[in-house]
Amino acid sequence: MNQHPPAIFIMGPTASGKTAAAMHLLESGLPVELISVDSALVFKDMDIGTAKPTQAELERAPHHLIDIIDPTEVYSAAQFRLDALALMADITARGKVPVLVGGTMLYFNTLEQGMHDLPVANAELRAQLHVEADLIGWPAMHRKLAALDPITAARLEPTDTQRIERALEVCLLSGKAMSAILAEPAREILPYNLLKIALIPSDRAVLHQRIALRFDQMLDGGLFDEVKMLRERYLLSLDLPSMRCVGYRQAWEYLEGEIDRNTCREKGLAATRQLAKRQLTWLRGMNDLIEVDCLRTTAANLICNDVQKWLIK
Repeated sequence: MNQHPPAIFIMGPTASGKTAAAMHLLESGLPVELISVDSALVFKDMDIGTAKPTQAELERAPHHLIDIIDPTEVYSAAQFRLDALALMADITARGKVPVLVGGTMLYFNTLEQGMHDLPVANAELRAQLHVEADLIGWPAMHRKLAALDPITAARLEPTDTQRIERALEVCLLSGKAMSAILAEPAREILPYNLLKIALIPSDRAVLHQRIALRFDQMLDGGLFDEVKMLRERYLLSLDLPSMRCVGYRQAWEYLEGEIDRNTCREKGLAATRQLAKRQLTWLRGMNDLIEVDCLRTTAANLICNDVQKWLIK
């Protein structure tokens, strides 16, 4: 053990039970405080489609970095790192242990490894990329990325429009492949002693069943009404990060009459399974993980036991 203060990561794919595990830690009496690591939960009024903890759950187990910006705003990994570091310092100063829980692996990676010298977003270039994508399609844009940065392209699906766009932007602005920049040493490493726990399914098919059940609950629970409300309350477009969240784009297309309910469900499930696949790919590339089978009914207890032993050390 080093002399840095302790911090805990609880990571995993969507529908793996991360929130329940983190809440169990808090309710077990451990001196912990929860920080959300989720690029969708930052948005206000987006509750159903993000599977946000309920108000009752948040009262029982408060989370930082939930409901902090409007759906019209943008929240970057760099901003997350700044916010998380400030919260972690405050939590540590009060004698507690920060527990960072969520599924946005880019945020975890940025927090742990520090910032790389990536160029900032360029609105003019992004507009040009969107025009080009409208003309040739995102699979062709993916092939264009593969010519510039084959390593990054290999880990992205041709449908992953947001990340393809960002990788192309980085290549064109910097003149370097994004994978080459990310391979360079980061500017600042996280000054904490980490326990990294990953909820990994022993059977991917069962995780997909969980994903289907949860997506059906979202549809039955009012996802379409939520998106309709958001469109009435805010000036939104499908280009905004909030509307790129899984489920929201598909619900938008349904409300526009472009697809029927069944197609919306099928597209939403496919997008969610792809998200889970990307999350698991990130986790496979991380070091020093304690893996817990998220399909075990005792997963939350196992995590709690691991944390207790680690804190005693």
